[in-house]
Amino acid sequence: MKLSWGKALGGFFLAALLSAPVFGANPALPGTLNFVEGQASIQNQPITSKSVGTADLAAGQTISTQNGRAEVLLTPGVFLRLAHNSSVTMVSPDITNTKVRLDKGSAEVEVAEIYKQNDLQVQQGDATTRMLKKGVYEFSAPQDQVRVFKGEAQVNDGDKNVKVKAGHELTLDAPKLKTAKFNEKQDENGLYNWSELRDEYLSDASANAATLYVGNSWIGPGWYWDPWYYDYTFIPGAGMLYSPFGPWGFYSPGFVYSYGPYLGYGYYGAPLYYHGGVPVRGIPPRAHSLTHAEMPHPVPHVGAFRGARAFSGPAFPHSAPPTVFRGGMASGFHGMPSGGFHGGGFRR
Repeated sequence: MKLSWGKALGGFFLAALLSAPVFGANPALPGTLNFVEGQASIQNQPITSKSVGTADLAAGQTISTQNGRAEVLLTPGVFLRLAHNSSVTMVSPDITNTKVRLDKGSAEVEVAEIYKQNDLQVQQGDATTRMLKKGVYEFSAPQDQVRVFKGEAQVNDGDKNVKVKAGHELTLDAPKLKTAKFNEKQDENGLYNWSELRDEYLSDASANAATLYVGNSWIGPGWYWDPWYYDYTFIPGAGMLYSPFGPWGFYSPGFVYSYGPYLGYGYYGAPLYYHGGVPVRGIPPRAHSLTHAEMPHPVPHVGAFRGARAFSGPAFPHSAPPTVFRGGMASGFHGMPSGGFHGGGFRR
């Protein structure tokens, strides 16, 4: 039987990927280092960009930054980020009981996906904050403060329990625990802006990685290694999961398949769709919002390699899936000593 151009090319790229060398990533678990810039260390041992995907925090271990920042994975879809001159200790890396302690400086947690079985906690002194919803949460040791930019948290301090809603903050050493509003836009600091930028890169990496699995085996949601961005990104089980930071998000193979012929994924994460021939950043609310008249011709497809011209035109008609292989390696089967797949990629 004769293979179509799309299937043949997809098979070629998949075969190339499966024969490619391992990029050094271990299975992603709570505590895995996902990004570092500047000076940082784990248990006083310096870490660099070469440590990404291989270094992790075990229970009782501490990650510290000096003149630098770092990003650590917690449960799938949850990122912990450290500001300059900050330190966090992993108390429990269990996936249903994930707890860290802020020892110094500031940290931020992005919760892109959370399940009822998850128990996500940040400890500050005697107080413990549980993140209850998808959102962005900031913790400051110098101010002894919890801020909820988006989402909702429950703070327990001894016999006191306080719920902190979006746009509110709580000072833990105040005589009376009481939340107060804050101006989210005016109070977006360097850590918040850095986290937002990291989120945009991870969104682009998610689209990048999800492309690999269009028309191929797909196991389900989780962390997936992207060798082009050299970090793990999150791929949801279905559809598109909006980021708590903005109109971009995390993409499943099914979403990429459905929207791929009409979207060009930008370098900073947000897809571009076309309205009246003009590229618009974000996701159209429904597939039928893209009419034939609104699509440019030829329809752009996701490019095979970053920087390469996207395939379109007669060889890839509108009904074809986006071209396979913009990256997307993942961690391997848990428990396998010498590699395998977990979502279709490699591990050591």
